[in-house]
Amino acid sequence: MIKMKNEIIGKKNYSLMTAILCWTGIVVMSSLYVTIPLISLFADTFEITSTQAAVPGSIFSLSFAIGCLLYGALSDKYGRKKIILIGLISLTLISLLLGFVDSLSWLIVLRGIQGAAAATFSPVALAYAVEMFPTERRVTTIGFISTGFLIAGIMGQVISAMISQYYGWNMVFYIFSAIYAGTFLLVFWFLPNGEIPKSHTNILTPIRQMGKIFTQKDLALGYLVSFVLLMSFVSMYTVLGNYLSGPAFNLTPKNILYVRFAGIFGMLLSPFAGRLAKKFGVRQILRGGLLLSVISLTLLGLISNLPVLIIVSVLFVSGIALAVPVLITLIGQLGGESRGIAVSLYTFILFTGTSFAPILSVCLIQTGSYLLTFILLSLVLSIGLVAALLIRRETVVVSKLETSTKQ
Repeated sequence: MIKMKNEIIGKKNYSLMTAILCWTGIVVMSSLYVTIPLISLFADTFEITSTQAAVPGSIFSLSFAIGCLLYGALSDKYGRKKIILIGLISLTLISLLLGFVDSLSWLIVLRGIQGAAAATFSPVALAYAVEMFPTERRVTTIGFISTGFLIAGIMGQVISAMISQYYGWNMVFYIFSAIYAGTFLLVFWFLPNGEIPKSHTNILTPIRQMGKIFTQKDLALGYLVSFVLLMSFVSMYTVLGNYLSGPAFNLTPKNILYVRFAGIFGMLLSPFAGRLAKKFGVRQILRGGLLLSVISLTLLGLISNLPVLIIVSVLFVSGIALAVPVLITLIGQLGGESRGIAVSLYTFILFTGTSFAPILSVCLIQTGSYLLTFILLSLVLSIGLVAALLIRRETVVVSKLETSTKQ
């Protein structure tokens, strides 16, 4: 085993490294979505409203978002791989504790801590990929990592729904604890260490500079897109689960599981987003993806035919799958020499949006009309589409932000 590890690290098996990063992205980010199918179970177990049962998902997203502001700088100081490993062992222990929870207050507290632990991966993994992969492989690797994040949005729900249906919601966290333990060993053995940590780095410096980011109009518009992007994604699946179990379709939890799983097919476009952006432009693909998702959201409330509804839900996911990776690229380009700060802030805003999603969707469901609910969700995402249309450039040559950073 040690010999195999040394051979892999010595030769830098980039395909294996990409696979491990993609897998880790899937399992870590799945923790964000596992409570979406559990909202009704939490409501029944703790005898609370659906809005209150959505709080554990929201607190996870908020903690995750805040963590994304910090861990990039911490990984500069202490090393990328070390931060990822600390996050995985923390997820292992916290997920195990969540399985023993028997009160809503402890569920909320531990989900908040779990969110902070999960945030150790996404910003650090992207920085790790930039450092460790040659230029010709870098875009592809980041594309696979981003695809892993998106697949987690489906897999987290599917695995959670499947396990909870047969073994109860506590077992969901026990199984994920075991998955994180195995992933820890995978990363420990087969991912090489990154660049030498910069022990002199001041982790507060990037945070102090974040206010200057908003002096760029196009970046601010990009952040508005990011705020509504995953908010709409999480909200759609929360509403869809209720819609399908209601009188219009009356599907069983098992059948709803298949509908959620179909969304995986929508993710298949994500790895090709980079190639499409090279051919048509980053802004055009971003706008096209958002437009596809807005139209699909509007149609979902109008459709009474189940096969057609599934196809439209896949089209919605396809639009999101195109928009996410090109938006990361656009933010990085607009950030110029301060792209690290710009991307960290993007991640924070992206997942701040998801923290509002469970509560937003439950409140909209209470309108009593799924047609109105889906239309309102499409209007929320339309805010992002309008912002994307207002972005006038894809790159920045020399900005005030870069100048001030250099000084």
